[in-house]
Amino acid sequence: MTQSSQKSFPVTWDQFHRDSRALAWRLSEAGPFEACVAITRGGLVPAGIVARELNIRTIECVSVKSYDHQSQGGIQVLKPIAPSIIEAAKAGKKILIVDDLVDTGATARVVRDLLPGAHFATVYAKPKGREMVDTFITEVSQDTWIFFPWDLDFTYVAPISGGTD
Repeated sequence: MTQSSQKSFPVTWDQFHRDSRALAWRLSEAGPFEACVAITRGGLVPAGIVARELNIRTIECVSVKSYDHQSQGGIQVLKPIAPSIIEAAKAGKKILIVDDLVDTGATARVVRDLLPGAHFATVYAKPKGREMVDTFITEVSQDTWIFFPWDLDFTYVAPISGGTD
């Protein structure tokens, strides 16, 4: 799919914060969680917000690379999950995994294999990856590219009609 055939969904910091807090509200019934694992980099911000709202003090991260700007490539674990978190999960402690988005589910599948019993939550979900997630806030179509606040800068945007104003 080319970028020109995709829909754009720009998300502001305010909206992302509200959506991340909404995710925490949904997760509050599933806890309490022993630890939160953020999938970096996109999961860092929502994991921090969710951890604050749910009083989770242990925050770990796993670094998984599957994108090169707007094209998906091979999955690569750059930083694994700490052994103490894996042991806690094996001992039956509730572990929460948080990411900003599940797209095709490829990254989610890798992380789920590392923590099979964990509760997986994302702020946004696309249809191809939705089955990998236990809790999410907003579903967007597969052909939508989400521009997160850290991806954006303030510039002029032409009207959807293609007109000049």
